[in-house]
Amino acid sequence: MTSETNEASALIAVVNDDSDFLEMMSTLLIDEGYRTVTAYSSKDAHDVIRRERPDLVILDIRMEQPASGWNLLDLVRLDPATTDLPVLVCSADALFLRAKADLLRAQRCEALEKPFDLDVLLERVRGMLAAADPR
Repeated sequence: MTSETNEASALIAVVNDDSDFLEMMSTLLIDEGYRTVTAYSSKDAHDVIRRERPDLVILDIRMEQPASGWNLLDLVRLDPATTDLPVLVCSADALFLRAKADLLRAQRCEALEKPFDLDVLLERVRGMLAAADPR
C-alpha cells in the first residue's frame, strides 16, 4: 500500500488486485491533485480504509476471490466509521455489474465498467466527492 500527500485534496482509496491498475489509478489521481492510498487485497483494504479515512473508495468488486469485493463492501457498510463512505465500484464484467445494479444501488454505490474513459472516471470522482461534501 502506498500513500501520497497533498494537504488541500481529497484522499481516495483504490482497492484492486491488479498492481498495474493500482499504479495507473494512483498516478492519474495524484496528477489531478488528489491524495491516494492503495490496497492490493480485500483482506488488507478494510484496515487501510479504517485507518486512513478516505473521502472515496474506488473498488474492484471482483478480486482475488469472486466475492472478495462484495465482502469488503459489506464490511465498509456495516462499520459505523465507514458506513457513509462513497464507493465507486469498477469491474470489467459488464454483465455482472448490470445484473447487480439494484444491489449496488441498495449499497449506495456507483458503478463504472472497465475499460472506462479517464475523463468519465474523473467526472464521477468529482461528482461523488462533491455529493459527499457536507459543506
